[in-house]
Amino acid sequence: MFPGAIADRDDADYVVVGAPLDVSTTFQPGTRFGPDRIRRFSETFDDYDHHTESHFSDLGVADHGDVRAWDDAAEYLDYLEGVCTDVVWDDATPLVLGGEHTVTLANVRATDPDTFVCLDAHLDLRAEYDGNELSHATVTRHVLDVADEAVILGARTGSEAEWNRASEADVTVVPPGDVADWEPDFGDRDVYCSVDIDGADPGFAPGTGTMEPFGLAPREMRDVVRAVGETGDVVGFDVVEVNDRDDGQAASLGGKLLREFVFADAVGSV
Repeated sequence: MFPGAIADRDDADYVVVGAPLDVSTTFQPGTRFGPDRIRRFSETFDDYDHHTESHFSDLGVADHGDVRAWDDAAEYLDYLEGVCTDVVWDDATPLVLGGEHTVTLANVRATDPDTFVCLDAHLDLRAEYDGNELSHATVTRHVLDVADEAVILGARTGSEAEWNRASEADVTVVPPGDVADWEPDFGDRDVYCSVDIDGADPGFAPGTGTMEPFGLAPREMRDVVRAVGETGDVVGFDVVEVNDRDDGQAASLGGKLLREFVFADAVGSV
Protein backbone atom coordinates (compact mmCIF):
# COMPACT_ATOMS: atom_id res chain seq x y z
CA MET A 1 0.00 0.00 0.00
CA PHE A 2 1.21 3.49 -0.77
CA PRO A 3 1.98 5.08 2.62
CA GLY A 4 -0.96 7.16 3.84
CA ALA A 5 -3.36 5.74 1.23
CA ILE A 6 -5.75 4.57 3.91
CA ALA A 7 -9.10 5.73 2.53
CA ASP A 8 -11.84 3.23 1.82
CA ARG A 9 -11.86 2.52 -1.92
CA ASP A 10 -15.55 3.37 -2.27
CA ASP A 11 -15.10 6.79 -0.64
CA ALA A 12 -11.73 7.74 -2.11
CA ASP A 13 -10.95 10.97 -3.96
CA TYR A 14 -7.70 9.53 -5.36
CA VAL A 15 -6.85 5.92 -6.21
CA VAL A 16 -3.30 4.65 -6.69
CA VAL A 17 -3.06 1.96 -9.39
CA GLY A 18 0.19 0.08 -9.92
CA ALA A 19 0.96 -0.79 -13.54
CA PRO A 20 4.23 -2.80 -13.67
CA LEU A 21 4.41 -3.19 -17.45
CA ASP A 22 7.98 -3.84 -18.64
CA VAL A 23 7.92 -5.12 -22.22
CA SER A 24 9.33 -2.38 -24.48
CA THR A 25 12.14 -0.86 -22.40
CA THR A 26 15.05 -0.37 -24.78
CA PHE A 27 18.07 0.03 -22.51
CA GLN A 28 17.78 -0.80 -18.80
CA PRO A 29 14.75 -2.96 -17.98
CA GLY A 30 13.24 -3.20 -14.53
CA THR A 31 10.15 -0.98 -14.59
CA ARG A 32 8.16 -4.00 -13.42
CA PHE A 33 9.61 -3.19 -9.99
CA GLY A 34 8.66 0.50 -10.16
CA PRO A 35 5.31 0.52 -8.33
CA ASP A 36 6.62 -1.49 -5.38
CA ARG A 37 9.81 0.59 -5.14
CA ILE A 38 7.88 3.86 -5.20
CA ARG A 39 5.68 2.62 -2.36
CA ARG A 40 8.66 1.31 -0.37
CA PHE A 41 10.82 4.40 -0.68
CA SER A 42 7.88 6.62 0.28
CA GLU A 43 7.57 5.00 3.69
CA THR A 44 9.91 7.49 5.37
CA PHE A 45 8.00 10.61 4.29
CA ASP A 46 6.15 12.52 6.99
CA ASP A 47 2.37 12.45 6.71
CA TYR A 48 2.19 16.22 7.28
CA ASP A 49 2.94 18.72 4.50
CA HIS A 50 3.92 22.17 5.75
CA HIS A 51 3.42 23.79 2.32
CA THR A 52 -0.32 23.01 2.29
CA GLU A 53 -0.76 22.50 6.05
CA SER A 54 -2.45 19.17 5.44
CA HIS A 55 -1.95 15.46 6.14
CA PHE A 56 -1.69 13.00 3.26
CA SER A 57 -3.74 10.43 5.15
CA ASP A 58 -6.62 12.93 5.38
CA LEU A 59 -6.87 13.51 1.61
CA GLY A 60 -8.91 10.48 0.64
CA VAL A 61 -6.24 8.38 -1.09
CA ALA A 62 -6.78 4.64 -1.58
CA ASP A 63 -4.46 2.06 -3.13
CA HIS A 64 -5.97 -0.40 -5.60
CA GLY A 65 -2.75 -2.41 -5.68
CA ASP A 66 -1.00 -3.56 -8.85
CA VAL A 67 -2.68 -4.63 -12.08
CA ARG A 68 -0.50 -7.62 -12.90
CA ALA A 69 1.20 -7.15 -16.26
CA TRP A 70 1.70 -9.65 -19.06
CA ASP A 71 3.55 -9.52 -22.38
CA ASP A 72 0.72 -8.38 -24.68
CA ALA A 73 0.92 -4.60 -24.28
CA ALA A 74 -2.24 -3.77 -26.25
CA GLU A 75 -4.32 -6.26 -24.30
CA TYR A 76 -2.83 -5.10 -21.01
CA LEU A 77 -3.55 -1.44 -21.77
CA ASP A 78 -7.18 -2.30 -22.53
CA TYR A 79 -7.51 -4.01 -19.16
CA LEU A 80 -5.71 -1.22 -17.31
CA GLU A 81 -7.95 1.34 -19.01
CA GLY A 82 -10.93 -0.50 -17.56
CA VAL A 83 -9.47 -0.34 -14.05
CA CYS A 84 -8.81 3.38 -14.39
CA THR A 85 -12.26 3.96 -15.90
CA ASP A 86 -13.80 2.38 -12.80
CA VAL A 87 -11.91 4.94 -10.71
CA VAL A 88 -13.23 7.78 -12.86
CA TRP A 89 -16.78 6.45 -12.63
CA ASP A 90 -16.39 6.52 -8.85
CA ASP A 91 -15.62 10.27 -9.08
CA ALA A 92 -11.98 9.77 -8.08
CA THR A 93 -8.70 10.68 -9.74
CA PRO A 94 -6.58 7.72 -10.90
CA LEU A 95 -2.90 7.93 -9.93
CA VAL A 96 -0.93 5.36 -11.92
CA LEU A 97 2.49 4.08 -10.83
CA GLY A 98 4.56 2.63 -13.68
CA GLY A 99 5.87 0.63 -15.20
CA GLU A 100 7.06 1.82 -18.58
CA HIS A 101 5.62 5.03 -20.02
CA THR A 102 3.28 3.08 -22.30
CA VAL A 103 0.90 2.62 -19.35
CA THR A 104 0.12 6.34 -19.44
CA LEU A 105 -1.98 5.72 -22.55
CA ALA A 106 -4.46 3.56 -20.63
CA ASN A 107 -5.07 6.25 -18.01
CA VAL A 108 -5.33 8.97 -20.66
CA ARG A 109 -7.97 6.96 -22.51
CA ALA A 110 -9.87 6.48 -19.24
CA THR A 111 -9.76 10.16 -18.24
CA ASP A 112 -10.11 11.76 -21.72
CA PRO A 113 -8.23 15.03 -21.06
CA ASP A 114 -8.03 18.04 -23.36
CA THR A 115 -4.40 18.82 -22.50
CA PHE A 116 -1.56 16.39 -21.79
CA VAL A 117 1.27 17.80 -19.68
CA CYS A 118 4.36 15.65 -19.37
CA LEU A 119 7.73 15.94 -17.66
CA ASP A 120 10.01 13.91 -19.91
CA ALA A 121 13.54 13.80 -21.30
CA HIS A 122 12.21 12.39 -24.57
CA LEU A 123 9.59 13.58 -27.03
CA ASP A 124 8.04 10.07 -27.33
CA LEU A 125 6.49 11.11 -30.64
CA ARG A 126 7.80 8.23 -32.75
CA ALA A 127 5.43 6.36 -35.04
CA GLU A 128 7.28 3.17 -34.08
CA TYR A 129 10.47 2.10 -32.35
CA ASP A 130 12.33 -1.03 -33.45
CA GLY A 131 9.21 -1.95 -35.42
CA ASN A 132 6.95 -1.63 -32.37
CA GLU A 133 4.09 0.85 -32.79
CA LEU A 134 3.06 0.48 -29.13
CA SER A 135 6.23 1.38 -27.27
CA HIS A 136 7.27 3.71 -24.49
CA ALA A 137 8.87 5.81 -27.26
CA THR A 138 5.52 6.28 -29.04
CA VAL A 139 3.28 7.12 -26.09
CA THR A 140 2.84 10.87 -26.63
CA ARG A 141 1.97 10.32 -30.30
CA HIS A 142 -0.77 7.92 -29.19
CA VAL A 143 -1.92 10.29 -26.45
CA LEU A 144 -2.54 12.93 -29.13
CA ASP A 145 -5.22 10.64 -30.58
CA VAL A 146 -7.13 11.42 -27.37
CA ALA A 147 -5.94 14.82 -26.12
CA ASP A 148 -6.09 17.99 -28.20
CA GLU A 149 -2.61 19.15 -27.24
CA ALA A 150 0.58 18.07 -25.49
CA VAL A 151 2.99 20.15 -23.43
CA ILE A 152 6.33 18.37 -22.98
CA LEU A 153 8.48 19.87 -20.25
CA GLY A 154 12.19 19.11 -20.04
CA ALA A 155 12.50 17.33 -23.39
CA ARG A 156 16.04 17.39 -24.71
CA THR A 157 16.26 14.59 -27.25
CA GLY A 158 14.34 13.00 -30.10
CA SER A 159 14.69 11.83 -33.68
CA GLU A 160 14.50 14.27 -36.57
CA ALA A 161 11.00 13.04 -37.36
CA GLU A 162 9.94 13.59 -33.76
CA TRP A 163 11.22 17.17 -33.72
CA ASN A 164 9.31 17.78 -36.96
CA ARG A 165 6.16 16.39 -35.35
CA ALA A 166 6.81 18.54 -32.26
CA SER A 167 6.82 21.66 -34.44
CA GLU A 168 3.11 21.22 -35.19
CA ALA A 169 0.52 23.40 -33.48
CA ASP A 170 -0.75 20.73 -31.05
CA VAL A 171 2.65 20.20 -29.37
CA THR A 172 4.57 22.60 -27.13
CA VAL A 173 8.10 21.69 -26.07
CA VAL A 174 9.60 23.52 -23.10
CA PRO A 175 13.38 22.83 -22.93
CA PRO A 176 15.00 22.19 -19.56
CA GLY A 177 16.41 25.70 -19.26
CA ASP A 178 12.95 27.25 -19.62
CA VAL A 179 10.98 24.96 -17.31
CA ALA A 180 11.58 27.10 -14.20
CA ASP A 181 9.77 30.02 -15.87
CA TRP A 182 6.88 27.97 -17.28
CA GLU A 183 3.41 28.62 -15.83
CA PRO A 184 0.28 26.57 -16.57
CA ASP A 185 -2.52 28.32 -18.44
CA PHE A 186 -5.20 25.79 -19.28
CA GLY A 187 -8.35 27.90 -19.25
CA ASP A 188 -11.25 25.55 -18.59
CA ARG A 189 -9.57 22.51 -20.20
CA ASP A 190 -9.23 19.16 -18.44
CA VAL A 191 -5.59 18.25 -17.90
CA TYR A 192 -3.61 15.05 -17.50
CA CYS A 193 -0.21 15.22 -15.79
CA SER A 194 2.44 12.57 -16.49
CA VAL A 195 5.85 12.36 -14.82
CA ASP A 196 8.44 10.29 -16.65
CA ILE A 197 11.16 10.10 -14.03
CA ASP A 198 13.82 10.38 -16.73
CA GLY A 199 12.84 14.05 -17.01
CA ALA A 200 15.15 14.45 -14.04
CA ASP A 201 18.86 14.65 -14.67
CA PRO A 202 20.26 11.13 -14.18
CA GLY A 203 22.45 12.46 -11.40
CA PHE A 204 19.26 12.77 -9.35
CA ALA A 205 17.34 9.71 -10.63
CA PRO A 206 19.59 7.10 -12.23
CA GLY A 207 17.05 4.33 -11.72
CA THR A 208 15.31 4.61 -15.08
CA GLY A 209 15.41 2.86 -18.42
CA THR A 210 16.87 5.48 -20.75
CA MET A 211 18.94 8.11 -18.97
CA GLU A 212 19.51 11.46 -20.67
CA PRO A 213 21.94 14.04 -19.22
CA PHE A 214 21.34 17.80 -18.89
CA GLY A 215 17.96 17.31 -17.27
CA LEU A 216 15.77 18.84 -14.60
CA ALA A 217 16.45 19.24 -10.90
CA PRO A 218 13.94 17.71 -8.47
CA ARG A 219 12.82 21.16 -7.27
CA GLU A 220 11.95 22.17 -10.82
CA MET A 221 9.87 19.02 -11.23
CA ARG A 222 8.19 19.62 -7.87
CA ASP A 223 7.31 23.18 -8.85
CA VAL A 224 5.71 22.00 -12.10
CA VAL A 225 3.68 19.29 -10.36
CA ARG A 226 2.53 21.74 -7.70
CA ALA A 227 1.59 24.40 -10.25
CA VAL A 228 -0.40 21.95 -12.37
CA GLY A 229 -2.09 20.44 -9.32
CA GLU A 230 -3.08 23.84 -7.96
CA THR A 231 -5.10 24.58 -11.09
CA GLY A 232 -7.69 22.06 -9.91
CA ASP A 233 -8.23 20.88 -13.51
CA VAL A 234 -6.29 17.59 -13.43
CA VAL A 235 -8.28 14.44 -14.24
CA GLY A 236 -5.41 11.94 -14.09
CA PHE A 237 -1.79 11.62 -12.98
CA ASP A 238 1.06 9.15 -13.23
CA VAL A 239 4.71 8.55 -12.34
CA VAL A 240 6.44 6.14 -14.72
CA GLU A 241 9.77 4.66 -15.83
CA VAL A 242 11.12 3.99 -12.32
CA ASN A 243 13.22 0.84 -12.20
CA ASP A 244 15.51 -0.97 -9.73
CA ARG A 245 18.88 0.18 -11.12
CA ASP A 246 19.76 2.61 -8.32
CA ASP A 247 19.63 2.89 -4.55
CA GLY A 248 16.11 4.29 -4.48
CA GLN A 249 16.73 7.82 -5.77
CA ALA A 250 14.26 7.55 -8.67
CA ALA A 251 11.61 5.80 -6.58
CA SER A 252 11.92 8.33 -3.76
CA LEU A 253 11.59 11.23 -6.19
CA GLY A 254 8.62 9.58 -7.89
CA GLY A 255 6.80 8.98 -4.62
CA LYS A 256 7.46 12.51 -3.45
CA LEU A 257 6.15 14.00 -6.70
CA LEU A 258 2.96 11.95 -6.44
CA ARG A 259 2.43 13.27 -2.93
CA GLU A 260 3.17 16.83 -4.04
CA PHE A 261 0.52 16.49 -6.73
CA VAL A 262 -2.10 15.18 -4.32
CA PHE A 263 -1.39 17.90 -1.75
CA ALA A 264 -1.58 20.63 -4.40
CA ASP A 265 -4.61 19.24 -6.18
CA ALA A 266 -6.59 18.64 -3.00
CA VAL A 267 -6.05 22.25 -1.94
CA GLY A 268 -6.54 23.64 -5.46
CA SER A 269 -9.83 21.78 -5.86
CA VAL A 270 -11.35 23.22 -2.68
